[in-house]
Amino acid sequence: MLQLSELQLSNENDTEEITQLASLALSEDETSSEKNSSSIPEKAGYPDPVYIMAANVFQGIRVEKPPEKVLIKYGNEPLQSLSKSEDESFQRSSYELAFSALKYQDILESILIDSCIFPSTTIPDHLSSLIIVMLYDFQDRKFQARLLSDNEESIAEVQVVENLLNSFKTKLAAALARCRIKHDALSIYHILPETVRNQEQRASTLPLYAWINTCKISLEEVYHSLKKKGYSKVKSVLHIGGKAFSVDKHCYDVVIFPSHLKSDLLNIDLFKDYKLIFQDKSRSLAVHSVKALLNMDDDILMVNTGSWYTVAHMAILTNNNSTKIFVCGVQSQTKHPDLKNLFTKMGCKNIEILHETFLNIEPKDNRLQKVKVILLLPRCSGLGISNPVEFILNEHGDTDLLKDFSQGGTSEDKLNVLAQQQYEQLTHAMKFTKAQAVVYCTCSVYPEENEAVVKKALELQDLATKVQPYSGTHLRQCL
Repeated sequence: MLQLSELQLSNENDTEEITQLASLALSEDETSSEKNSSSIPEKAGYPDPVYIMAANVFQGIRVEKPPEKVLIKYGNEPLQSLSKSEDESFQRSSYELAFSALKYQDILESILIDSCIFPSTTIPDHLSSLIIVMLYDFQDRKFQARLLSDNEESIAEVQVVENLLNSFKTKLAAALARCRIKHDALSIYHILPETVRNQEQRASTLPLYAWINTCKISLEEVYHSLKKKGYSKVKSVLHIGGKAFSVDKHCYDVVIFPSHLKSDLLNIDLFKDYKLIFQDKSRSLAVHSVKALLNMDDDILMVNTGSWYTVAHMAILTNNNSTKIFVCGVQSQTKHPDLKNLFTKMGCKNIEILHETFLNIEPKDNRLQKVKVILLLPRCSGLGISNPVEFILNEHGDTDLLKDFSQGGTSEDKLNVLAQQQYEQLTHAMKFTKAQAVVYCTCSVYPEENEAVVKKALELQDLATKVQPYSGTHLRQCL
């Protein structure tokens, strides 16, 4: 029977006053700050290029207000930086800083007005986004000076903004305190929408998932290597503060770590050598679901794959078969060599890249006549994930996701557009008459992108093209 499966975060001398006022930080409440003050190192700030990239990201996703409510004017042109931004840790810091500034945009703008930075100083509009992201970081450091090494790149615009904020730091700290008092909040963090706070709390408690590249190393070798590095194997990593890992109960090749170990794990050879790969569990569930539906010589068609690690995982799971994995939608010819190089490093040999978009591929395409399972990973709202920054980095997601998370939801218009695109792709997948199953995977919490799309597609399918209609099984994975 045909199957359809669905898988579903100013004054230099006023030191004492600054210290008192700055304790009312945006990003942490007083109680937790007191408890952790002895164990958390002082924040040193970021290198100049991170601020530039964060400002450009913020500029693209900031909330635009009606003319009568505009407090600060923003420029339209991105800031220029000579630094390359391919480094993942550089990008992660930039996206996280932009996301934090976005969540507190209204508050940060109000602080800039209350402290008289605006409109008393002559500041070019194109620096406004940079001022916002640097102000967020400044208050997060409790208005203390940034610590930089001698060899770090210096950017003129960053130095101008930093000098400006330093000259106003007493007034900024006082404005922050007044804002907290005005809202009668333990910290400004508690002014955030409840949906945003709940998402952040959930993200901070969820573990890390990584799948094992069995083309390069066995499961037991991974366990042994981790144990040699001081990690202990346990039944569950939840609520564990030390170095531990467990094996996922749904996917045999997935290991789980406590979230606080991310930076430590990134520095071990298992991750550097593509033997362990961090990825959300939903993607592992998707590829394992496909694998369970295959025979030895069946082919797979993967649609809208954001992360190439998902393709690699699928290839590795079918490495011992004669299965071919067709990946469509890779339209840029310049990406092709880079992808082939990545797949070679990971030991993948059975991947064929198609440059056509999925909707432009005919169901009777001669290349795809052995395709028995289609894995459809449509563009979606993404509100089911826990950490939007990691999702953007790993899945090449749209930075608009940060705006939706900061507001606690997706607009109805955007949701309707996404649902229509998903429906079109799903019904097109169902036209491949030789395919025996479609696995439909989203990272959305909205029924409109999940049950409703599947139900509508099943109701309108052309029963004449299939001996038996699709039967649906529903598994939603919210990360």
